[in-house]
Amino acid sequence: MSDVKYCCGGLGLFLCVLVVIVVVRTFTFSVRTDQVVECKNSDSDFIKLNDQILERFKKGLRIQTVSRDVGDISEQALVDIQNLIKKEYPVVHSSPLVTLDVVGNYSLLYSIQGTNTSLIPYLLASHLDVVPAQQENWDYPPFGAETHNGFIYARGTIDVKLGVFGILESMEYLLSNGFKPKRTIYIGFGHDEEIGGSVGALNIANKLEEKGISQLEYIIDEGLNVLDGLVPGLSKPSALIGTSEKGQAILRLKVKGKPGHSSMPPKESALSILVQAVHRLETTPHPSMFGYGPEKDMFEHIASELSLPYRMLMSNLWLFSPLVSRFLAMSPTTNAIVRTITAVTMFQSGVKDNVIPGDAVAIVNHRIHPAQSIQQVIDYDRYIINDDRVIIEIKNSMEPLPISPCDDNNLGYQMIKNSIRQVWTNSVVAPGVMIGNTDTKHYIHLSNNIYRFTPSYLYPQDIPRFHGNNERISLQNYQQAINFYYHLIKNTDAGLSPSHKHSDEL
Repeated sequence: MSDVKYCCGGLGLFLCVLVVIVVVRTFTFSVRTDQVVECKNSDSDFIKLNDQILERFKKGLRIQTVSRDVGDISEQALVDIQNLIKKEYPVVHSSPLVTLDVVGNYSLLYSIQGTNTSLIPYLLASHLDVVPAQQENWDYPPFGAETHNGFIYARGTIDVKLGVFGILESMEYLLSNGFKPKRTIYIGFGHDEEIGGSVGALNIANKLEEKGISQLEYIIDEGLNVLDGLVPGLSKPSALIGTSEKGQAILRLKVKGKPGHSSMPPKESALSILVQAVHRLETTPHPSMFGYGPEKDMFEHIASELSLPYRMLMSNLWLFSPLVSRFLAMSPTTNAIVRTITAVTMFQSGVKDNVIPGDAVAIVNHRIHPAQSIQQVIDYDRYIINDDRVIIEIKNSMEPLPISPCDDNNLGYQMIKNSIRQVWTNSVVAPGVMIGNTDTKHYIHLSNNIYRFTPSYLYPQDIPRFHGNNERISLQNYQQAINFYYHLIKNTDAGLSPSHKHSDEL
């Protein structure tokens, strides 16, 4: 009896200690956040959205730089947008500090020479091309760049001509006011990102190497956004900086059988075998990788800003990770963050309604979590299918990209973070994983510090506008984007020293 009491007492003490630890961490756990100088429209260096700036942006949006497929780009439109940029930003294109290289015929690489050659350069990246748009599905013409109720409607507003023109506006302003960067700045605009960037960004990377650049301090390209109302339990907007990018494996699953007449069907056909294999893949998801990628850092960064009980869970992931992982798996949006996703996108079999098909083919699209490899994904598929008659071939693939650091001493991450907080002062900044793919895959050999952030402010209902109908950006958001890039350039020039003051910006 005494042994039972001893065990119960020990268990009770353990539980009490556990509860105390959980409670203390819930109310004390936080991630360091530096004080920054808020960007206000009353500041002398605030870039205000005027008619000239707005019209430049709209002119760029009206040029239909559509990329449809590999080899199918809008060549004349790309020439037109080059000409527009050169005309509308005269200071950038006449400054003795600036060199412009046109690479791959249509992509642009700018170099703004720094005064201190011992400092490692960095790259601001975006892209000129957009995906197609079907006018009949839009409320306003997709290439009209019309303003309605404070929003500009056009393809490219958020993906991602706001990056191109936001960077150019900030640089035009800086150079007009005598700015000479300490650190050399590279600006790269690819022309075929929407179809893989195999000419544009790849040639920009090659050109940088030709210039003797083997290492960049950091790279920022398009990516995650400022999202309002997306994270449960978070009343503030979350600004997520992509520190990695999911990989991709497009697999072809094939089964070969014997064709025959439908009046004498075999016990199993190529079609039925493949249907079973696909069913197994769809009903047996890849394991959760929660805790092995950027998603854990993301939730720990926002933990202190969450309401209860979310705050308790995220502040104590050492204990609640399995529970949080299950919770995240309940939504398609958050499920995509924590595991490799399986999507069956095509199925082909049969030639006639009374003929048993002799073969069957399915296309499976995997978006691979940064903690996994292509081979691990294929091995898991084979294990789940468990049928040697199903042949798995790789149609196209890309390994997940390395996870970039987000620590306090990392210049690139901290400068992006501080610049976001200067413009969106009430936002909670955190690292995240980019579910889609960007041009950064062509730059990974140039830097260990690659980040993906687009300065657009979105609500959950805006997410379908990406590559969808009625893509738009508010006038206020475009002004914020310009000022974000301005502060990013100024902050990077100042380095990891205390945040700069506005009074002596220029």
